[in-house]
Amino acid sequence: MAFAQPLLTLLQRIERGLDAIIQPVVFAGMAALIGVITLQIVSRVLFSAVGWTEEVARFLLVWITFLASTLAFQRGRHIAVTFAVDALPLPLRKLARLAALAVVLAFMVALIVIGYRYMQVQSFQKSASLRLSMTYVYAVMPISAAIMAWYALVDMIDVLVNGEPTVSAPEEPL
Repeated sequence: MAFAQPLLTLLQRIERGLDAIIQPVVFAGMAALIGVITLQIVSRVLFSAVGWTEEVARFLLVWITFLASTLAFQRGRHIAVTFAVDALPLPLRKLARLAALAVVLAFMVALIVIGYRYMQVQSFQKSASLRLSMTYVYAVMPISAAIMAWYALVDMIDVLVNGEPTVSAPEEPL
């Protein structure tokens, strides 16, 4: 499988590129969310409330949640109980990890399809304050699922090539 290592390296480089894009987007979304909620509180206390702040805060929270979940997935930070798999001999552990990743990949593909359909169904609906098409709000579901499916696929290839997923060095928190 010597031919697979350069492919895996390329896929992992793309994975890091996606991470390098998503991380600042989530950070900017959090900063915007803090700013919008601060504006909402200050405007309610000092004068009349700004009407669109609640809607923007809700939409930002949805997008941040989905995009940050892709970062957590890529870093292996979602809840997992691995003691049974870790106790298995290497060939069975590899098979168990591949099976788990295949289930994740199938779920993400289903979420892409369902999210896209839901996005299409809601395309006629506009948000109350901003009159923004709800398609943009719901688009994060298939986008995030596609990114996580990519990460699962890269992890599957990593397990096939190396036997165990490559563990990257712990990163600094945001």
